[in-house]
Amino acid sequence: MEERLLLSSSFGAAATAYAEHRPDYAEAAVRWALEPAPGLRILDLGAGTGKLSATLVALGAEVVAVEPDPAMLTELRRVLPAVRALPGSAEAIPLPDASVDAVLAGNALHWFDMAVAGAEIARVLAPGGTLAGLWNIMDDRVDWVAGLERVSGSAAIGPRDTLSSWRAATAGLLAPSSGLVGFGSPEQAEFPHGQRRTADSLVATLATRAGMLVMAEPDRETTLGGIRAFLGNRPETAQGEFTLPMLTGVLRVRRR
Repeated sequence: MEERLLLSSSFGAAATAYAEHRPDYAEAAVRWALEPAPGLRILDLGAGTGKLSATLVALGAEVVAVEPDPAMLTELRRVLPAVRALPGSAEAIPLPDASVDAVLAGNALHWFDMAVAGAEIARVLAPGGTLAGLWNIMDDRVDWVAGLERVSGSAAIGPRDTLSSWRAATAGLLAPSSGLVGFGSPEQAEFPHGQRRTADSLVATLATRAGMLVMAEPDRETTLGGIRAFLGNRPETAQGEFTLPMLTGVLRVRRR
């Protein structure tokens, strides 16, 4: 629990870099997450700097964003001034009962204490409402991406971050044993995505991962140096822009 709190609270110090370098979410993935929902009143929970909120707005949703970190919330309000953005957390959601049709969490569901958050999420969801977690994952079927994973280590590219392991790493997050009661069976799906990067901007992206943010500075610089050297020696990434092969993975469950 202490380690999770340390990691989950690390992003505020890098809020500007997070907003600049983290990818958005595949629109098809967001549509699938919302497919069973009875309406388009959406809570973006653990909203960060608004990466998922922006996609929801583009799809015509009525979005309220809730984020516990003040620095991340400030970035969200700057980037998306029209979105209602509130301080709060998954364990204490500042919304009335049955006030949203879906709760979505972009790269955040794994930080929730579902023993407490499960009841809060159920409280704010309308009957038949949907809960979904979304993760941007790297396509490690691609040779250089698999090599990048090996070089980077789990602090930068962990089990939730690759196609080969994200399902196993997230499957239990919405199981009844997690503390979520009154929901159906979880479903998982992936949707093609990609992000235009350079070697430098991909290094900057990986530097915003929680494991990297809490790493001792000498170790962090050593790890980022190894990533930078790897990218500089691969023909796919050494020169100019390239597309980072990704997918958006979705884990969804519907309230009974």
